[in-house]
Amino acid sequence: MERTENENKMGTMRIPKLLFSVSVPIIISMLVQALYNVVDSIFVARLDPIAGTGALTLAFPVQNLMIAVSVGLAIGMSALLSRSLGQKNFEKANVVAGQGFFLTLCGYLLFLIFGLFLVEPFVAMQKEVGTDVYGFSVDYVSIISIGSIGVFIQVVTERLLQSTGKSVLSMIVQLSGAITNIILDPILIFGLAGAPKMGVAGAAIATVIGQLVAAAIGIFLNLKFNTDIRIRLKNFLPRPEILGEMLAIGIPSVLMQAIGSLMTFSMNNILGGFSQEAENVFGVYFKLQSFVFMPVFGLNNGMVPIIAYNYGAKKKERIFATMKLSALSAFIYMLLGFLAFQLIPEVLLGFFNASADMVLLGKPALRTISISFIMAGFSIVSISTCQAMGKSIYSLIVSMVRQLVMLIPSAYLLSLTGKVSAVWWAFPISELVGCTLCIIFVASVLKRAFKSAPCQKVN
Repeated sequence: MERTENENKMGTMRIPKLLFSVSVPIIISMLVQALYNVVDSIFVARLDPIAGTGALTLAFPVQNLMIAVSVGLAIGMSALLSRSLGQKNFEKANVVAGQGFFLTLCGYLLFLIFGLFLVEPFVAMQKEVGTDVYGFSVDYVSIISIGSIGVFIQVVTERLLQSTGKSVLSMIVQLSGAITNIILDPILIFGLAGAPKMGVAGAAIATVIGQLVAAAIGIFLNLKFNTDIRIRLKNFLPRPEILGEMLAIGIPSVLMQAIGSLMTFSMNNILGGFSQEAENVFGVYFKLQSFVFMPVFGLNNGMVPIIAYNYGAKKKERIFATMKLSALSAFIYMLLGFLAFQLIPEVLLGFFNASADMVLLGKPALRTISISFIMAGFSIVSISTCQAMGKSIYSLIVSMVRQLVMLIPSAYLLSLTGKVSAVWWAFPISELVGCTLCIIFVASVLKRAFKSAPCQKVN
């Protein structure tokens, strides 16, 4: 019975009610996720505002890549699973779920190897060996990489719940990890409640424990309550044909998000040529912008399975209605983020114990970069529509053009002016180009997918 109700919900419920009932729990959980990512930086900044913040800034490309691989692989699973459910191919959906676990374990092995053998060379590429920033970075990156099994399993279990419309359960998974991390951070960093004072390493350990707790709860909730799919060990064995379909969707997403790691690595090096404070401002910006982007990504995560399901069910009018509402909602939220960055940048920087030099550098940085928010909401929604309809390659192209072809070269050329304030303009410039490409690509995908009759009215 539950399976049938879920099908009716994804295929027949009024779009506004469906989109927000699916996405609001994800948005809440992702806001908490953003909070616990920021909490690490806030507490570490209290420990050492220069070296501590610098260490987490250097670690960010690795964390971003970790999320890129885990989420990208899960997106391939999620899109194929939702499409299979829309086609009422339940046995294939079960196999897809098992293959999702297989891929996520493969992804973890890559970071385990990195954490054991490659962290020191990675950090040494950016900071001089023997400095406080170097030592803190090696500790933090090693711990989160070796212990990343938690985040990989957490992400795949969340996506299984989201793909079957159980967003409240997905929210519980994320909340459990986030709350655990927030509680443990001050205890392990500063040595409270009888715990040893572990500093930056304590922040990393708190993060790993939170992810492991969330992973365990995610597995339990799927086994206990997700009756739309059956998780069976036999489906963990590799199925080349299914893996091929999943990777065709997921790898472009992995590469698209991994490009972000290359971008942050490159920006760290460009800004490091000015000062450690400039580099730290960039790191703080990325923590702050997560509060703007995470809710939009949460809305997006609710939108993708709806579009994928109705694409499989050939319900054109519901796809267009979901897109329009998602784009409008994303724009409104990004506008609020833009206003916050414009009006109270010094308040936002103050959360990170910013020095006077960081505030001086950070105020124009936040105001300039946030101009890109106005365009980013539509870009996220439109390119994710392409992903849900099996055209993930467009996401990869947009990310490559925006971050590799435009952002990094623009930032480097603007840095030649000798003014760090000029570098920040690379962000709105690259976003404008990316948004233009998104409009072209989503129009092309929708036109090719639906050449028949015009859309019917939908509630």
